[in-house]
Amino acid sequence: MEKIKILVIGSEIHLSQDMQRILENEGYEVIIILLLADNLIQQIESIKPQLVIIDNDIKGAKNGLFIGKYLLNEDSIPFMYLSSHGDSVTLEQIKITRPYGFLIKPFREIDLKASVKLTLYNYSHKNIDLLKTDKKVIEDVPFRIRHVINYINENINEKIDIDELAKLTKWKKHHFIRIFSSIIGITPYQYILINKIEIAKALIEETNQPINEIAFDLGFVNYSNFGHIFKKICFTSPENYRKTKKLNAQLNQSDN
Repeated sequence: MEKIKILVIGSEIHLSQDMQRILENEGYEVIIILLLADNLIQQIESIKPQLVIIDNDIKGAKNGLFIGKYLLNEDSIPFMYLSSHGDSVTLEQIKITRPYGFLIKPFREIDLKASVKLTLYNYSHKNIDLLKTDKKVIEDVPFRIRHVINYINENINEKIDIDELAKLTKWKKHHFIRIFSSIIGITPYQYILINKIEIAKALIEETNQPINEIAFDLGFVNYSNFGHIFKKICFTSPENYRKTKKLNAQLNQSDN
């Protein structure tokens, strides 16, 4: 099976190499180029990555935003930013390029893994590519739904109320659910749960945090509710998932 190719456009070689090591251990193919490299756009087109991670800490004409705007216009490769600044000015600058993710330096290894998984998952459901939807909807519908998706992704660890999401679009609740479902292919509730479970899977696999704490931290009402949803989506219980992942990790270590 061909590996997913990730391009890291970095400002710091050592940090880029750390990201390369972390992601290659997850089974990805990772290529590094620097933001100041010549023919940057041509290199992106030649490499043809499935995901681009852009370090936004280089200033000047050819900076992270320059690459983000290019990728937004091309609209064929998902991308996310990495930055040592998370202030409102920085966020206002980058949000116009509509990235799929944003990480603050220094980042935790688990956050990098989870962000990459979520970005690839979201983009694999191409209906989320709202700017090119074939559905006959009014012109501002994709932008309203994109706003909702961004809100969900930014608040995924919280309890998210469907009524509040509907208010973001200024539509009535039932109309919002119908439009969201017709474009994304699943209901807002299903979208939230799937994304929460993806984060839960990463935490269960990569940490020793008690599973009931993970459920609580992700805004589930109780552990029973979390376990039921996890099993419905993953076809196994959270406990069995952790055991299987740990066993596989041990087998891989013994093979090496």
